[in-house]
Amino acid sequence: MFKYEFERIRYTMEGFGLINGTVYGHGDYQKIIQKRALDGWRYVGTIPAIQRATGHVEEMDWVFEKVENF
Repeated sequence: MFKYEFERIRYTMEGFGLINGTVYGHGDYQKIIQKRALDGWRYVGTIPAIQRATGHVEEMDWVFEKVENF
């Protein structure tokens, strides 16, 4: 059986591009995934949690799973 955890990630404005507009990002995503992997979790995907009317996602829930032995 799998156990799931969700981690809320907030994307912040990192700059402004003349063609694409505002640039959003999250710089520490690799550290978060590596830390979870060391604890036995596997990254499986994202779910948009808060999205602007323009379509830009401000917050996401990252989904991690782990096999749980009973």
